[in-house]
Amino acid sequence: MTAKKTYTRPDTVLAVSGRDPDSNFGIVNPPVYHASTILSPTMEKFENRIPFEGFGYGRNGTPTQKALEDAVAAIEGAHRSIAVQSGLGAVTGAIVGFLKAGDHMLLTDNAYGPARRFANTTLKNFGVETTYFDPMIGAGIEKLMRPNTKVVYLEAPGSQTFEVQDVDAIAAVAKKAGATVMIDNTWATPLYFKPFEHGCDISIHAGTKYIVGHSDAMMGIISCATRPLFEVAKTACQSLGFHAAPDDCYLALRGLRTMGVRLRHHEKSGIEIAHWLKARPEVDKVLHPALPDCPGHENWKKQFKGASGLFSFTLRDGYSKNALAAMLDGMDIFGMGASWGGYESLMIPAHPDQYRTAVPWPQGKQLLRVHIGLEDVEDLKTDLAEGFERLNRAHNA
Repeated sequence: MTAKKTYTRPDTVLAVSGRDPDSNFGIVNPPVYHASTILSPTMEKFENRIPFEGFGYGRNGTPTQKALEDAVAAIEGAHRSIAVQSGLGAVTGAIVGFLKAGDHMLLTDNAYGPARRFANTTLKNFGVETTYFDPMIGAGIEKLMRPNTKVVYLEAPGSQTFEVQDVDAIAAVAKKAGATVMIDNTWATPLYFKPFEHGCDISIHAGTKYIVGHSDAMMGIISCATRPLFEVAKTACQSLGFHAAPDDCYLALRGLRTMGVRLRHHEKSGIEIAHWLKARPEVDKVLHPALPDCPGHENWKKQFKGASGLFSFTLRDGYSKNALAAMLDGMDIFGMGASWGGYESLMIPAHPDQYRTAVPWPQGKQLLRVHIGLEDVEDLKTDLAEGFERLNRAHNA
């Protein structure tokens, strides 16, 4: 059966949204619809297809894609969502719809690296100027606004360095100036941060991460606060040929059902490991938004409802690259991989000093980004402790 009421409690929303067994022979989970050609029964219906509604061609969406979009929109509080082929596709597809030659974009200095690359190459080549801003600028962003500033792009917390911006303050300034406010909400998911309640217009997700949750599908989601915003973003995605494959939509929707349960485990284990790392003599600083000394912690407490399993820490001075390799190469549970959000724990060396421009990364220390998965936290501590032993042995050799 299809739920008849509208629910607001997150776990129920995740379980019942985007489902329509009555239209699918009683099948609980929406099936996979593979389609390119979609037939119209009459010429009148073919010639009077309503843009963005129904199903007219496979690239523009199938019932499988729509089910995922409806479920994400429900949990995020969006007018509608758009599923595309990857997280980067969601970033670029959202941005290009709201910019043209001669426009200006403000982009947080701690944004996802490929988002910076897109701004510095493709957007620049098409005549769009980008200015990077200090993630902790808050209402001071008003000084950077120009008459042609059309997009203000946030990411909270930021990639690798995890500063949490004051979304409320920045969005208020941007909206007053008529700019569209976008935020990469992948880290917090719609469960732990509600962008539209804090002045954002567009919410972007690398659904590959916590929405899919199992490291086996690529997915991007663009959620839009209003119908006009949706039409702009959807038009841009259709013009670029962006869309999500039905099999990946199926996997993302299946992952979404358990995201609440998984995220609570990621959060609890992540915070425990963060405190454990903080007590290690090899560690200089732990960059986790839930820790009081993380930049923007007060913003996180005020605006977020929880934390995920992704954070970073820096090592104390003096460890060589060979010592770091001895630590990382021998990890038993923690793998080295560029993604995150799945059930497995990961740890990679990161180098924010190579791309920060508005506020150079000041520490000058080796940074390691970790994702805490669903393994037992005591086993993770053992793996880390053995890694630090290798680090020290190689350092003292």
